Amino acid sequence: MLIAICCLSCPSQSYPEELKLQSLSIRARVSEQTLLGDDAPEDFEVYDLAANFSLPWQDYSTFGWGMGTRLMVSAGMLQANGGNAFVVSAIPELTLGSEDGRFTLDLGVGGALFSKYRFGVQDYGGPFQFALTFGVGVPLFNNLGLGYRFLHYSDAGVNGSDTTGADFHMIELSYRF
Repeated sequence: MLIAICCLSCPSQSYPEELKLQSLSIRARVSEQTLLGDDAPEDFEVYDLAANFSLPWQDYSTFGWGMGTRLMVSAGMLQANGGNAFVVSAIPELTLGSEDGRFTLDLGVGGALFSKYRFGVQDYGGPFQFALTFGVGVPLFNNLGLGYRFLHYSDAGVNGSDTTGADFHMIELSYRF
């Protein structure tokens, strides 16, 4: 506690700025074509709301193009075989594109929590899942954007070899702040 008080009072210590909300997106699955791992035995529907927050590291040129980091958090519903699961995720991402966020290409790895992880014959293995994602976004009109997102959930074999992850191809409509 004493160390924390000393660090907070130290004027030479710099702290990152607050997380700044960059955009909000609504997303839905449009395909389940498998790219990673085995084919998922169930057909899933996925709907969620995602928010992107800027992280401190970024490097943009004077022309407004470059790299940055952000945190994507989401909450939504995963449905299959008569079952529903509430899913929340947090995924740090590396982004390439325009500084204003109109054009983006991103890649991230993080985690997700499922309220239910068994759907018929599909067993994700447990409530915690690793999440891998990449996406691309382009402007649509004013602050609205349209994007594609690939999302993979898997326990990476942590809960045994008979678990199966799933891949989702999603379309997203976003509003940029």
